[in-house]
Amino acid sequence: MDLCPCGSGLAFDQCCGPYLDGKLAPTAEAVMRSRYTAYVVGNLDHLERTCTANALKEFDRADIERFMVDAKWLGLDILNVENGGPDDETGQVDFTFHYRHKGENYSQRELASFCKKDGAWLYQDSDVNGKGKPVQVTQIGRNDPCPCGSGKKYKKCCGA
Repeated sequence: MDLCPCGSGLAFDQCCGPYLDGKLAPTAEAVMRSRYTAYVVGNLDHLERTCTANALKEFDRADIERFMVDAKWLGLDILNVENGGPDDETGQVDFTFHYRHKGENYSQRELASFCKKDGAWLYQDSDVNGKGKPVQVTQIGRNDPCPCGSGKKYKKCCGA
């Protein structure tokens, strides 16, 4: 038995294989893994079938087919999953996939959003190589109370 390309550690027939054949994935993560596997094995029908109507507007089958001629898929890392369980209606999967294209290695990180429609998890959209939330920096004045909670002025406490 061959291992599933999605990196689950399971055999293909026990992991993504049934989903590529049309079985509904039970979670957003499962459909995400199956979509990666669909790229690996060239099953563009599964990619189309697991898109919302809006996502299909962005789906360019001919462009994907041209890209896949020179692509070799190297792995999928699931970094975080929010919601997307069997009882949820929406979910997000933060993942990175690795590939080689025309001899060069690449990685791409995405935060993908999924929704459930008629029992089927569907890809909605994703933030590609998005930046994290901005860090909020506050400046402490010399005469402000020290943030350590001592009750002293900053200049007489931690700012000394």
